Amino acid sequence: MGAVLAFATARWGVRLRTARGLERARRRGIRRLLRRMPRAARHAGAPRSLADVPIVDKAAVLADFAAWNVHGVELATALAAAREAEHTRDFSGLLPGGLTVGLSSGTSGRPGVFLVDRRERLAWAGTVLGRLLDRASLAQLLRPWRPPVRIAFCLRANSTLYESVASRRLAFGFVDLVAPFAEVLEQVAAARPHVLVAPSSVLAELAAAQRAGALAISPRTVVAVAEVLSDEDVALAEAAWGVRPRRVYQATEGLLALDCAHGRLHLNEPGVLVEREWLDAGHRRFVPIVTDLERRTQLVVRYRLDDVLRAAPDDASPCPCGDPAAVIEAVEGRADEVVEAVGAAGGIVRVFPDTLRRAMALALGDADAAGPGGVEWGIRWAPDRLVVALSRTGDAAVDEAVETAVRRRLAELAAAVGARPPVVAVAAWAPPAPGEKLVRIRREATAAVPSGRTVDA
Repeated sequence: MGAVLAFATARWGVRLRTARGLERARRRGIRRLLRRMPRAARHAGAPRSLADVPIVDKAAVLADFAAWNVHGVELATALAAAREAEHTRDFSGLLPGGLTVGLSSGTSGRPGVFLVDRRERLAWAGTVLGRLLDRASLAQLLRPWRPPVRIAFCLRANSTLYESVASRRLAFGFVDLVAPFAEVLEQVAAARPHVLVAPSSVLAELAAAQRAGALAISPRTVVAVAEVLSDEDVALAEAAWGVRPRRVYQATEGLLALDCAHGRLHLNEPGVLVEREWLDAGHRRFVPIVTDLERRTQLVVRYRLDDVLRAAPDDASPCPCGDPAAVIEAVEGRADEVVEAVGAAGGIVRVFPDTLRRAMALALGDADAAGPGGVEWGIRWAPDRLVVALSRTGDAAVDEAVETAVRRRLAELAAAVGARPPVVAVAAWAPPAPGEKLVRIRREATAAVPSGRTVDA
């Protein structure tokens, strides 16, 4: 599928879809995938149904990387190309055959590796632009006498995947996040973007700079990638630019979901099949098991992610945009952001990231330290303890009030979910290195948890 066809399908095709049509398309996609798997991957054999294919994870795929891509590229070759580009900051080179190789950020440990070809790059570009471009930018794009639409990608690494959007009608600008923030500000200002794409934490910093008078841009579309988009980040962007950020949920495993114009995050169906591994009795939160029905260079088949998604309730009304694809209420974070606390009555209690983030927001609000330029925080957890990293305001009384409020809110949360009060240690906040994702909540170390009942909070 070329960029133009992907653009048109993504822009206008959703209005023609029905739930029954999506299901038929998925069945056709699965049949095509099963037919080409024996030729495309050594491990696959000849599965008769998708259920015959075992569920895999990142470790399994990296252990036999050449078997998962049609060119037989070895992991060492792909890693060498990606790391050379990371070192030189020159991302223009391709592997033989016109392949792009990229690395995920590796926030859960070992980075993921992905390969895409030119056809897949163009399809990606067309789909993203078709779904996310605002009307003014679309009108500008379609009028050849108008200047090109300017797009600024603020990312840790450039890629021909992103540069696929460049053309006479689109001016692509890469802003290297592996640089001092002052240089990032200069590059964004110079780009004068109509479309601004950045990780959520970077959008928040840029919005704060805009409000402080250190940046003056007027993006018509703002797109959040790579990190969970919090309500606080949304508020900052809306205050700075008057537009609500749109979300793109993308991983090494492909383009998984995009926001519609009504702010609902739709799975990228029928191109991606998502099986649900439920985490709670109410069937709201799940770990996705992903099968990409369209990628041909690197197979993604029954690949278990380490993200936690929250599904929209069963009684949710159809989306006004007309897209029948499933709606994800939120991408809550990685699986290791789900805190496993020791239950007051034994067993474990799982506390989901949004619950913990709300408790921290309340604590900072109690201490009157929330908002732009306020206190930054992060949590590293083990079942019996939390290490809470807090930035300092420079005011001893405020810092003491913040710590007290955090301890109180975490104790209240533990009581509310039926967990034993954790040991809370307070440490100094350290911002992520340039270009790294901001991960607020992460497991501190592997530790055994008591067996017994599990309660979801």
